[in-house]
Amino acid sequence: MPLSRPLRGYRNIQRLSQIINVFAKHGFGYVAVQLRLRNILPLTRRFASRAEGIQELTVPVRIRMALEELGPTFIKFGQVLSSRPDLIPLALIEELKHLQDRVPPFPFGQVKEVVEKELGGSLEEAFLSFSEIPDAAASIAQVHSAILKSGESVVVKIQRPQIEKTIEEDILLLQALAKLLERYVPEIRLYNPTGIVEEFSRVIRRELDFTLESFNVDRFRQNFKGLPQIVIPQVFWKQSTSRVMTLERLEGISIDEAEAIRQRGYSSMEIAHLLVDAYLLQIFEYGLFHADPHPGNILVLEGGRLALLDFGIVGRISKEMREVNAAIFLALVRRDYGRLADEILKVGLVTEESETRSFREDLTDFIEPYYGRNLAHIEVGRIVSESIQLANKYRVHLPLDLVLLGKTLATVEGVARQLNPDLNLLEAARPYAQRMMRREKSPWHLTQKALSLTEEYRELAQELPSQIKLGLRKLLHGRLRVEFSHVGLDYLSREMDRSSNRISFSLIISAIIVASSLIINSGMGPRVFGLSALGIVGFSLAGVLGLWLAISILRSGRL
Repeated sequence: MPLSRPLRGYRNIQRLSQIINVFAKHGFGYVAVQLRLRNILPLTRRFASRAEGIQELTVPVRIRMALEELGPTFIKFGQVLSSRPDLIPLALIEELKHLQDRVPPFPFGQVKEVVEKELGGSLEEAFLSFSEIPDAAASIAQVHSAILKSGESVVVKIQRPQIEKTIEEDILLLQALAKLLERYVPEIRLYNPTGIVEEFSRVIRRELDFTLESFNVDRFRQNFKGLPQIVIPQVFWKQSTSRVMTLERLEGISIDEAEAIRQRGYSSMEIAHLLVDAYLLQIFEYGLFHADPHPGNILVLEGGRLALLDFGIVGRISKEMREVNAAIFLALVRRDYGRLADEILKVGLVTEESETRSFREDLTDFIEPYYGRNLAHIEVGRIVSESIQLANKYRVHLPLDLVLLGKTLATVEGVARQLNPDLNLLEAARPYAQRMMRREKSPWHLTQKALSLTEEYRELAQELPSQIKLGLRKLLHGRLRVEFSHVGLDYLSREMDRSSNRISFSLIISAIIVASSLIINSGMGPRVFGLSALGIVGFSLAGVLGLWLAISILRSGRL
């Protein structure tokens, strides 16, 4: 069977075969059949698609194991999916959070080669000392300790050789597989596989460019400059490029080590409030937030200060979105859950398929048990995440940054409550939200808004006559075109082609049967067991073709 159109021209067929076989080994061989890639599977996998012991594992666990086995691109893909509670079931999200991004380190000889090539000089010229043993090794990069000529202790993040090429090839393959999923598994189109892959490709390409991460670090460092209790590492630009990043080394305790924090004499309650305030400032004041707040990226330093690390993934919030966030928090504080639904719908993309009434009803049913409950017992992160999932269920498409914010809030709230179980995130957010709403309703801000709208209307009034004139000119000269887009007709045409091909095939089989019957009755040609040999051959051929047609219909699942 030839490869499907989205895969034609894809050169690394060996990698495609590896991916299909790994998923088959973990119990997903039926997906290859659905995608018309069955012939890539070895015969043993076609009939026994699960390895021993796989049957006892849950689907999320098997997906996570397959992604880990397939390496860097797929591990990162799983991590990106884990940040999409609007698309992925919570059970799978929880499992994807356990993806292990630990791989053997690459040799120091390659480390030295990459650093010297990127910095344009020898290792000895750039660093006073450089550890040959990595502190950590991941799929995209590994980290080494070093000391600069000026005496500063630093960590150096070095990108793996050839990793960019590997990831680009895998992205091409993921794009092709996404198109196959949309073509042959219509029910999955709701989740927009090609859109997910495109989003992933943007995320991973940004992560491969260390210059972007360095700019993020500098911007956060500037934002928190007036707050000595929040520490952001310094970037050493002279020793940094798109593939090498050199940062100030910070020593501290991971924020989830509550006992170690108390033993150092720090107040876990104060640390929890400092963490929450740091993120509320990012959300309501700066419009830029650290979107990967797992405990390994947050350290408690000497003096009870907090350090934020790893700025490969950040979220951005526009002024309009900050207003919506403030309104959402105030709606939760006031238990105004109708307003909560309104604010979510305000930023969502509502289409003809969106079921806003059902969304409101289900959101009310979900939040109903929270009525009368103490605010300290309300999990804001969970409410936001569940609301985002409900919105997706009813075809209300929300901005990615709002989804990322929901995940970040849920993680920060969980970490903070490990340190202080009585933490009340809603009460902590109330003054930020109120300040934001007062600022947005101030006379100065309303005046600025009115001036901005006036400018937009002025531009519209200037452009409208010329646009109308252009349209009329095209109409008079017969050059006005109207384009129609037929949604779903591609699938219908494919099904019609398939049905007509089956009918044609059936007619050919019937013709062979009729012709063979006439030949046998006429007694023409050589005989076998008293019957015309040519007629027997015709009946045999018709039987084989008929059996083949029946099997293909049964395998398609459409009788």
